[in-house]
This record gives sequence, structure tokens and C-alpha cells, in this order.
Amino acid sequence: MSVLFEFAMFPTDKGESVSAFVSRLLKVIDEGTAAYRLTPMGTVVETDTMEEALTVIRKCYEQLEPDCGRIYSTVKFDIRKGASGRLEGKIASVEQKVGKKLKT
Repeated sequence: MSVLFEFAMFPTDKGESVSAFVSRLLKVIDEGTAAYRLTPMGTVVETDTMEEALTVIRKCYEQLEPDCGRIYSTVKFDIRKGASGRLEGKIASVEQKVGKKLKT
């Protein structure tokens, strides 16, 4: 199974720039085994199970919770049985149909 999820999580009570807090979350994700890709609007992560996906999200929340009074988060899931490697595979599939490598 492949659980792709895109999420954004950040404090709303820490001023205009929250990149220092987002970088803390990327360290949490990077310490795990899940494949991921940072984008300007969030992070896309691929895990093998929903349990693993929810663990990543929980650990990220726990990273911010001690010193953030308000945390905003969005999450989108794409769950597919019998698949894997979709973080790269979905892009490759579109590139094949377009006939060229796309900017990512």
C-alpha cells in the first residue's frame, strides 16, 4: 500500500516568517524512513501504512506543541493499495505522457 499525503503545519502565533518552525518539522521527517518532498506550500510524504502517516503528523505536532500557542495544519491523503514509489512514479507517469521532463 502507498499512503501519499501532503501536509502543512505551522504556528500562527510566531510572526510572519515561520521557516524556523517548519525546519524543525523537516528534521522530524528526515529522521524517519519515509520518502518526502518539500514544496513551497507544504510537504509531500509517502508511507506504507496509514498508521505510519499519522505517526509522522503526530510527531510533527509534538515538535511544535510545547512552545506554540496556536498551530494550523492541513492534510490531504491519496491511499492506494498494491502500489509503492508513487512520490516519484506519479510525476514520471505525467512526464511520459507530456513527452518531456517537467520542472519540479
